[in-house]
Amino acid sequence: MTKQELFAKVREMHPVSLELYYPDGDAAAFWEHAAGSAHLAPDLAEIRAEAERLDGQPIPELTPELFSIFARTGSRLEYEQVYFERRRRLNTYVFLALLEPENARHLEQLEDILQAVCAEYTWCLPAHLPREPEEIGDIDSHIDLFSAETGFTISEIALLLGHRLPQALSLRLRQEVERRLFRPFLEQGPYGWETARHNWAAVCAGSIGAAALLSVDDAARLTDILYKTESSMRCYLEGFGGDGACAEGLGYWNYGFGYFTYYSDLLRSRSGGQLDWFRSDKVRRIARFQQQCFIDGSLVANFSDSRPQVRVMMGLSHYLAGVYPGEVGRPPAALRAPYTEDHCSRFAHALRNLLWPRSVAGSSAWDAASVYLPDAAWLLSRHVSEAGTFGFAAKGGHNDEPHNHNDLGQFILTGRGEVFAADLGSGEYTAGYFGADRYQYDCNGSQGHSVPIIGGRYQQAGREFRAEVLHASAGSTDELTLDLTQAYGIAGLRSLTRSLLWHKDGLPRLELRDEYRYEGAPDSWTERFVTWREPEILRPGVVLLPGAGAGGFEVSYDPGAVQPEITAQVYRDHHGRDRVWHSLDFHALQPGSRGCYSFTFQYTSAGEDQL
Repeated sequence: MTKQELFAKVREMHPVSLELYYPDGDAAAFWEHAAGSAHLAPDLAEIRAEAERLDGQPIPELTPELFSIFARTGSRLEYEQVYFERRRRLNTYVFLALLEPENARHLEQLEDILQAVCAEYTWCLPAHLPREPEEIGDIDSHIDLFSAETGFTISEIALLLGHRLPQALSLRLRQEVERRLFRPFLEQGPYGWETARHNWAAVCAGSIGAAALLSVDDAARLTDILYKTESSMRCYLEGFGGDGACAEGLGYWNYGFGYFTYYSDLLRSRSGGQLDWFRSDKVRRIARFQQQCFIDGSLVANFSDSRPQVRVMMGLSHYLAGVYPGEVGRPPAALRAPYTEDHCSRFAHALRNLLWPRSVAGSSAWDAASVYLPDAAWLLSRHVSEAGTFGFAAKGGHNDEPHNHNDLGQFILTGRGEVFAADLGSGEYTAGYFGADRYQYDCNGSQGHSVPIIGGRYQQAGREFRAEVLHASAGSTDELTLDLTQAYGIAGLRSLTRSLLWHKDGLPRLELRDEYRYEGAPDSWTERFVTWREPEILRPGVVLLPGAGAGGFEVSYDPGAVQPEITAQVYRDHHGRDRVWHSLDFHALQPGSRGCYSFTFQYTSAGEDQL
């Protein structure tokens, strides 16, 4: 679409009104009904509990000392904890002001935190700015994820609260969004994220476009903003293959695709359906990714910088189910993300968790499903039987993916809500985590994944280090066979093939086979498996990955070919906490020019017969 064609559609747009958010634009009726709604009761209780926690507490200060910590040490947590606490406070008093309009105290608290946010030195995080103060220059020339989100948030609050806010404050809100977002977006760019093929494009451009749809009156200026936003949305979608998989993981699907959806919803509504991203077949396939990613209760295939356990944004999920009925399912109610689940306190998520869910809940659990996603080379399996739910996931791909881990051939194994073969997921975000030392972190390097270690060497980073899919199938038995020869960059490695077969009859079992050819012989060969559990050697040829209860996976191996070693390891998780994981290493006794190592992971449950 040309800019002139877009301008013509912008001039015909419906005016901004509360009908963008509420049926018939009746805010009072919506919030009165919400206050007594059974399906929203947990959310509202959590919001009120958060208000009780905040009561009497001063607004925490974002001091220059906090701002400088990242530049001095590379640590993000100190500043960001305060930043996100302020956003939580903002969200909470917005919702209370809407739910209880008769309580003047809520509005006073809201006005105070709005003034504080407007007075912030920058809405960006220090980690997203140049490291040296002299390189920052005009602070308002920078736009990152959180500055864009804040501008979107403020624009929504200004509309939702309307005349209840003092006129001077409403004017300041518009001025701050203009100064920090619209003007630099149009005059200072282009920004690197404008052409990114990952979540930054959707969140930054989507937030700016959404804010403009709510607050820019001039048709020509709105067209300029939307024209750039639409270009970034196309770039974002180019980051997905035809299978709709998000290589960044489910957490970043929630983030990037969430903001893509929020922007697209406003665009579709204001344009009367003339501008509608949801007609795209690729968007339809991306919308299905969430339900494919869950493999066992709340456990997911958490490849990349993702968490092993995820709660869903019910607003986003129900909206997509409504857009694509019969293809996108409403999640089980037990998977609802609590109000405090999002440590970044994103208003767009929290608001739509109240606006968009329907009272008709989904099923009590996901149905069984297996799928192979060929562009991402992910195999995902959720097996549901009388014995319980069991999950399996494995991946190929290449080692230059968004939020990349060197993890070709990695697999995850779960049973009855417990993780046995694990992916460590995302570590603590620091300067080094996204710098030259990224793959020294166990959660990112192949040393922290269930893949071979060859002569003490790990997989390498870069697109040329890749896996070739030799065979993949999802059905009664799920299978993925990968050629991992190119993953390590080892000249002497002639071939390395990994085969994974997931059998789902009775109590499930995984058969894993690694076969290699080498010029000469490697100095050593280690088959590494990563687990949260502390493995137990039961007898020669069998190691147990124990569950919290009676169940567990027994790992069978050839004691004449490999010798097991169990080591406790420590890494720092996404929230900066030390977490213990265990490497279960099987060292080849006599690695030669050819080798073949086979393992069976068989689920067992003490006191139960094998089915």
